[in-house]
Amino acid sequence: MTTKTDVVIIGAGAAGLMCAAEAAKRKRTVILIEHTEKAGKKILISGGGRCNFTNKNASHVNFISDNPHFCKSALSRYTPDDFISLVEKHNIYYHEKKDGQLFCNKNSAQIVDMLLIECRESGAEVITDCNVQSVNKNGSFELETTTKGVFKCESLVIATGGLSIPKIGATDFGYRTAKQFGIKHTDIRPGLVPLLFKNEFTEAFGQLSGVSVDSVVTYGKTGFRENILFTHRGLSGPAILQISSYCRNNETISVNLLPEFNFYEKLKTDSGSKSLLVNYLSGYLPNRFAQVFCEKYLPLKYVNQLSEKEAKEISDKLHNWKLIVEGSEGFSKAEVTCGGIDTNELSSKTMESKKVKGLYFIGEVTDVTGWLGGFNFQWAWASGYAAGQYA
Repeated sequence: MTTKTDVVIIGAGAAGLMCAAEAAKRKRTVILIEHTEKAGKKILISGGGRCNFTNKNASHVNFISDNPHFCKSALSRYTPDDFISLVEKHNIYYHEKKDGQLFCNKNSAQIVDMLLIECRESGAEVITDCNVQSVNKNGSFELETTTKGVFKCESLVIATGGLSIPKIGATDFGYRTAKQFGIKHTDIRPGLVPLLFKNEFTEAFGQLSGVSVDSVVTYGKTGFRENILFTHRGLSGPAILQISSYCRNNETISVNLLPEFNFYEKLKTDSGSKSLLVNYLSGYLPNRFAQVFCEKYLPLKYVNQLSEKEAKEISDKLHNWKLIVEGSEGFSKAEVTCGGIDTNELSSKTMESKKVKGLYFIGEVTDVTGWLGGFNFQWAWASGYAAGQYA
């Protein structure tokens, strides 16, 4: 059986659903194909089940790409306010958690249902449990599927996401399709992911699993002020997840464990204190962490016994704790994929391939990665909207 349609979109995630609804609003016949049993699976698990669906402060500076200017066009044409208007149109109540992060009051399923309603009302057909086995182009695109026969279409949109969270269906389909058509992609690696460090780190700090510390984590000129969270194997928490999208293996990150004040000045002020250093430090940091950190790095002394040199060295260690990244928890724990379809291969206005007419790439499969906090969803909405105006 062969079905002819104007547009086929592969991947019913955030970007694909948005694109399907938008293209169908232009009276294009649209079929959206999803290889798993339901649409929007990554949306459903996001934000602890409440979906951090956008960040009202989103701008191009919150995204990582080999071409940092590429995302500007789409983001300017479909803004957080545009998506908020859609959410309000569907009477979905939401709240701001912090720093512009918007979450559903109820649950993530509301966002998936909203997008499916938009698709249905605009006339886009959503097909689940259907794998695309091959893609060919001879004038039009021809797709061989497992359950629905062959589809022929003028425009093909790849919205298959990256490699993060394979347990909900992530595949490399988008990268393979790009390669088939001679379209390059940048290096692919896990992003927004817990980090691992050298063995001695785990030996000392693995026992602190569950302890968190408000910190500034820095790599090069990029830094984030959030909690770090100790795990059995390394570090997680928002600050670590953020910096993980920037640093590579065998590179060094710096952790300021006391960003609120200068610890050297505190030690000078309290230089007469008869407290043990470990007890003194416990007044500013979690007790268990202070004990392990002192045992590994700091002298077993009373505060009033510290020389000026020792006080400076202790302060430097606490404000500039250097850690060498050995690896990460990988795609199974990564929230996003860094890297993707080379943006030099795509039109920033339409998301269409410059080499292959009618072929589009949107969402996480492209080399545009957002920060933690709703930015990746905003890229999905904006890039899906952009392609939906032209596909």
